Amino acid sequence: ILGWISAYGYFGIFVLLVLGIDGLPVPDEILLTLAGFLVFKGKLRFAPTLASGVFGSISGISLSYGLGRSLGFYLIKRYGHYIHVELEMVERVRDWFGRAGRWCLVFGYFVPGVRHLTAYVAGTSKLPFAEFALFAYLGGLLWSATFICAGFFLGERWASGAEAIRRHSIAGAVILAALLVVSDTPSPAPSYWLPCWWS
Repeated sequence: ILGWISAYGYFGIFVLLVLGIDGLPVPDEILLTLAGFLVFKGKLRFAPTLASGVFGSISGISLSYGLGRSLGFYLIKRYGHYIHVELEMVERVRDWFGRAGRWCLVFGYFVPGVRHLTAYVAGTSKLPFAEFALFAYLGGLLWSATFICAGFFLGERWASGAEAIRRHSIAGAVILAALLVVSDTPSPAPSYWLPCWWS
């Protein structure tokens, strides 16, 4: 990652985030935290680093939304196993989305293994793009700023800090799942859901 950023700078951050958000094995949190550390070291500037992070994340998540909206669950059914995504995982995210609504697009960024699926599920549901963008782009801003600022303020301790933040993200996923499970009554799926025709 360091070599890629050293070679391509802000554009490298942008490209890696697009790929990572769309499911390829890019350690997104480590990438952003490292970028924040490089700002701390004076090798990058804060504003363009944050812009690269935000535009990379929202471009990647918009691509996922577009694929979901145009191809539905076919893409996951046919090729999901190549990026370790199974239909059962998509169905769980679909259920979370039905319960928690569009806020999943904001906080899903902070849950590894979920962020690249929330937008895809939103696309398959035909959620209007304006509504998708409002929540997903806010999430991209918060997520990018959180990890870039963490790398900046942690300084030389950025690596251990990134791992701690990653563990807390996993804990957050468990808490989110628990809160959804103990909900009194599951909310009905929004009216724009498509039928689960893959079964």
